[in-house]
Amino acid sequence: MLDLVIDARPADLGNGFGVRRILPYRLRRMLGPFIFMDHAGPVHVAPELMPALDVLPHPHIGLSTVSYLFGGQVTHRDSLGVEQIIRPGEVNWMTAGSGIAHSERFEDPAALAGGALEMLQTWVALPEAAEESAPAFTNYQPQQLPIFTEPGVWMRLIAGDAFGLHNDVKTHSPLFYLHVVLQAGARFGLPRGYPERGAYVAKGSIEVAGHTYRAGQLLVFTPGLDPVLIAQEATTLMLLGGEPLGERFIWWNFVSSRRERIEQAKADWQAGRIALPPNDNHEFVPLPQDRSRPAGSGASPAPQPLS
Repeated sequence: MLDLVIDARPADLGNGFGVRRILPYRLRRMLGPFIFMDHAGPVHVAPELMPALDVLPHPHIGLSTVSYLFGGQVTHRDSLGVEQIIRPGEVNWMTAGSGIAHSERFEDPAALAGGALEMLQTWVALPEAAEESAPAFTNYQPQQLPIFTEPGVWMRLIAGDAFGLHNDVKTHSPLFYLHVVLQAGARFGLPRGYPERGAYVAKGSIEVAGHTYRAGQLLVFTPGLDPVLIAQEATTLMLLGGEPLGERFIWWNFVSSRRERIEQAKADWQAGRIALPPNDNHEFVPLPQDRSRPAGSGASPAPQPLS
C-alpha cells in the first residue's frame, strides 16, 4: 500500500526562518516531476519583524516553482520585471527554464492577515525538451481553479488533471497537485492514471490501511493500488504526483538532466549573467561555497532558499 513515509525535516532558510523540508529525501529524490517541497509556517511574528524573513534575489534553472499560500501574503519580484503579491488560494507558477532570478519579500503588514503566514513551495522539474525554455511567470486567481465539494470534502485543483477536473495552469508534463480539506470521518482516494502518487498531511491526521499518519508526513503510495484515506480529525492534505522524468541533478536552486549545465549555472550566477529583478536589484544571495558535486539520485543538495 505504502512504498515510503517521509517525515518532514527542519531546515533553516536564514534569519531564523524555519521550514519543514519534505523533498528531496535521501531515499526518494522525486515524486513524479516534483523534486522539492517545503512547508513554511504558520509563522507568527510581529509585523515589524517580517522583513527579516525576506528571501533575497536568487537564481533558478531547469524547473518551475509553484507557490501556494494557506495564510498571509508574499511579494514576488523577478528578472522579467514581474511584481506580484501572492495571496492564499492562488497559484503562482514561475518557469525558470534557461534562467531567472526572483525575490520573495514580506514587506506589508497584511502579510500576517489572519494571524499567520503559511505557504507550500514546490519545484517541478522540466522535461529535457523544456529545460532551456524561456522564463515565464503566471498568476492564477482562485476563481480559475476548479473546486469540488461533497459532504465532508472540499478540494481545489492546483494544477494538472485529477478526478475529471482540469484547469488552465500551464504544465510541461503529466502531473496532479491538489489541496484537499476533509472533515473528521471523511473518506478520500487518489487520482488514477499516474504511476507515482503521494499525499502530504499538512494539518490533522489520516488513517490508511489501519495505520495513522500525522501532520508533517508525506505518504508515497505503491503504484497500481487505490488506497482509501480516512480523516481522523479535520485534516488538510496536499496530493501530488505524476509521470517520472528520469534522473535529475540538483544543487542549490539549480535543476538539470545534465551535470555540466549545473556547473554553467553556477558560473553564470557568479559572473552576473543571470539578471536580477529590475525592481529589486540592490542585494542578492551569493553562490554558496561548493563543497560537493551536483546532487543526483544519491547525494543531498546544498541548502536552498524557499524558492
